[in-house]
This record gives sequence, C-alpha cells and structure tokens, in this order.
Amino acid sequence: MGAFLLLLFIHLSTRVSVGEELTDRLNQDSAVLRQSSLGLFSAFPEDLEISDYCTDMLHIFGQRYVTYVNCLVSFARPVKVCQNCFSSYGSLIDTYVNISDQTGPDNVSCRDSLLRSDRLMLVYQLYTNLDVIWTSSECNNCVTERFHGVKNDTLYFMMKLNQTLSCFEKYQAGNQSELCTKCKDAYRGLNELFGRMEKNQTVCIDTEDALNMTRRLWSKNFNCSLPRKETVPVLAVSSFMLFLPIIFYMSSFLHSEQKKRKLIHPKRAKSYSSMTNIQDKLS
Repeated sequence: MGAFLLLLFIHLSTRVSVGEELTDRLNQDSAVLRQSSLGLFSAFPEDLEISDYCTDMLHIFGQRYVTYVNCLVSFARPVKVCQNCFSSYGSLIDTYVNISDQTGPDNVSCRDSLLRSDRLMLVYQLYTNLDVIWTSSECNNCVTERFHGVKNDTLYFMMKLNQTLSCFEKYQAGNQSELCTKCKDAYRGLNELFGRMEKNQTVCIDTEDALNMTRRLWSKNFNCSLPRKETVPVLAVSSFMLFLPIIFYMSSFLHSEQKKRKLIHPKRAKSYSSMTNIQDKLS
C-alpha cells in the first residue's frame, strides 16, 4: 500500500512539473511575439520612412486641423463659422499647401509620403472634408482674399442686424403691436439689404442663418407681418382680373339695351306718322 501511494505521488509531481514547463514555454513565446510586433516598425528600411521635416509638417497639420474643427463646433449654432473661423482655416490651408506643393530642407517633398503613400490617404481625406464644409458654407463671399478679415458688406449687414435685434429687445416686453410698428423700418431695411447682397453674391451661411432666425422672431415669436411692396400691384391686377368678367357682362348688357332702344325708336316713329295720316284722311 505504501509503495502504491509513493508511485502515485511521483506520477502527479511529474505531471505538475510538465504543466509548469509548458506554461513557461507559452509565456516565453508570447513575449517573443510581443517584442517582434512592437519592433516591426523599426524594421522598415530608412528609404520607406518619412523625413523629420515631413514628420514636423504632419504634426503642424494635426494641430491646425484640431484648432479649426474646435472653432467649427464652437460656432455651429447660431452659425458664425465664416466670421470667426477664417483665420484657423487659412492656417490649415497654408500647411496643406506646404505639404502638397512646397519642398523643405534639402529639397524634401512630403507630397508622396504624406498624401499618396497608402490607399486611405488620410491627410488628403481629412483636408477635403473640411474644405467641403468651407465651400458649401460660401464663406469666401464674406471673407477677404488670403483670409485677412471679414468683408465690409458682411460687417455692415451685421451692424444692421444688431440694430434690428436691439429694437426687438427694446419693445418685446411691452405690446407686440408696438414692436411691429416701431421695428418695421429696421426689419424691412435688413431684408432689403440682404436682397441686394444676394444679387451681388456676398451672402454666406452666417448672414443667411442670421436673417432666417430674425425672420422667425418677427413672424412666429412676435406675430408681426410686413407686406411687401410688390404685393400692391399684384393685388391691383388680381382685383382687376376678378372684376373683369363683371365689367364685361355689364358692358354687354348696356350695349344690348342701347340696341334695343335704337330698334324700338323707329317703330314708334313710324306708327305715329301712320296714325297721323289716318286722322287726316278721316277729317
């Protein structure tokens, strides 16, 4: 019995030691795999890695990209992206132009290494998405060339907008009919100014959204209305067209009555003359 227990103990000890050895081997293999995967990037040859200049340009692009995106988010509602984010967008464009078209020290170009080196073309895609936002916003209509500042037309519109909103704030606590009367000229002038800017193509998303919000305040919040000048001739023409059939039938009726009178009058004259002849004969 004692010999059997001794053999059983030796067998179990052997299995435990074998299991521990397998575990140690697995841990060593995993460590080797981790080391090889982490060191895989450093195994690329030097001619496939980007230069220090391109690395710096990529870092600057990332910083300016984040700055512009933060500005877009900050001024998303109400929309004021053109007048507040033009500077950060201009800086982003400058960096992208340096990457795509310019060369650095030792005539180093980053165009291929940063824009075309892989299927994703991440830098190009990131820039294109932001450029689409700027273009669809028509911010170039409100910002000067080279992104030096906001155009005078846009500044003048914003001044008129502030005057209109100040009038709303002044009279909104009282009778709304008074607000409609007192602020009518300022509101009409703002709409007329926007119409001229549309014709001159100086409207961007900032001015468009500002006018839409002002119109919403005027019509929905304050229940004001502003008849347009062109409605007067339209109403006149509509009224004329409405009464035109009545005028036509009235003129036709009067004309027919005049014809009847003209036809009846000779008959009466003839009968009168015949009666006179008969009386003469009898006498």
